[in-house]
Amino acid sequence: MHARVVTAAPLTPTLVRVVLGGGDLDHLEMPEATDTYINLAFPPEGAGYDGVFDPGEVRKTHPREQQPARRRYTVRSWDPASRQMTVDFVVHGDVGVAGRWASHAQPGDVLVFEGPGSGYLPDPAADWHLLVGDESALPAIAAALESMPSEARVIVRLVCDGPDHEIPLTAPDEADIGWLHRSGGPDDVDLLPDAVADLRFPVGRGQAFVHGEADEIRQVRRHLLSDRGLARSDMSCSPYWRRTMTDEAWRQIKRDYVAAMEADVS
Repeated sequence: MHARVVTAAPLTPTLVRVVLGGGDLDHLEMPEATDTYINLAFPPEGAGYDGVFDPGEVRKTHPREQQPARRRYTVRSWDPASRQMTVDFVVHGDVGVAGRWASHAQPGDVLVFEGPGSGYLPDPAADWHLLVGDESALPAIAAALESMPSEARVIVRLVCDGPDHEIPLTAPDEADIGWLHRSGGPDDVDLLPDAVADLRFPVGRGQAFVHGEADEIRQVRRHLLSDRGLARSDMSCSPYWRRTMTDEAWRQIKRDYVAAMEADVS
């Protein structure tokens, strides 16, 4: 599938919002979820195939060095009337395939993808919700907050690089939203786990969405399951990236890392 860039504009120093339209979006079916994702395919420079391509066919017919780089991104929002999709990208200059593409995206540029898929939707039967993450999880967390009724009980903790990296969030009336700012030091890895450990949870059944940097998420997951007694079935948990590792290096070890994380507390 493919779509074309309608607009691309920065939201913060490290977050670029890309609005997509046209192409296959005219007949796209979106799942009912707030963590809906698409698998993007970025061809290498000089790839021997057209800008609109079938990733599966390219895998079968082209050598490894011409294979597109694959990245999974959350759909920030979907407008069924205009058939437009919004995707927010974390960018760090020209580091990383997807961020580099987003930072240079222009109207009319093609973006090839597969999906959508989904894995999380706030359960209206839960007594309260915990949403935890960083910039990479912000699109899914923002979408989840927007889907909740005004009376929902929700706690949010988000890590970012400073006040100018925060964005306005539409949330339930009594939402407890806290932003944590990195210092650039070694203690940054403990910001999110420490903040969650300090929380006083409401009574009743909680549902948690815990996504972001691998070592931070692993600590939070272990705490919620072992110390707080949350049910594994009430938690959506995924490490999106890992500090000090490139996207490609992380993709090589992610499967083993997740298996080890799951074995911490099953």
